[in-house]
Amino acid sequence: MSLACSRFLFFMASIAAALALGIASYLEYAVGLIPCSLCILQRLCLMVFLVNCLGACVQGPGRKGSVVYAVAGVAFASAGLMLAWRQVLVQTASVEYLPDCVTRLREADSWWHAMSHVLEGAIDCTRVTWTLFDLSMPEWSLLFFLALAISMTYLLLRLAWDALVRPFSDQTSQLVRVLD
Repeated sequence: MSLACSRFLFFMASIAAALALGIASYLEYAVGLIPCSLCILQRLCLMVFLVNCLGACVQGPGRKGSVVYAVAGVAFASAGLMLAWRQVLVQTASVEYLPDCVTRLREADSWWHAMSHVLEGAIDCTRVTWTLFDLSMPEWSLLFFLALAISMTYLLLRLAWDALVRPFSDQTSQLVRVLD
């Protein structure tokens, strides 16, 4: 795989992330949907993923740098995937035991304690305010983060295969050694 191909994949992932952020901003500011705390954390993961992919596009790293950027992309996409999965689980849970998010955040004595309260979920995270094709916003977010994680994993696998076929230095490739 040429490095131009990896740069193109980073570019396409950054465009997809920018479009997703644009849609989320449109739904918040134009339609009037209020994001919950888990939605805001998912947007943060998406913004960091976008910055990572744009950095890879602008820098145009070599094979080793592409691996670093792809691993970071998988990490950010997986973090967003876990947050979206948590929100889907919270939406399907019983509402009686979930407290108000603002009350719990005021009671938190540290940042880590507040983050654990956010991840436990709150009443504002259970409301389904928007659907498309009978899927809620967290379910769409889950599918999107899954697609991003798959694309970055694909890039890592392609880079690993390329390293097997064409090694970094003038040595014989590992694949040729295995086949001989």
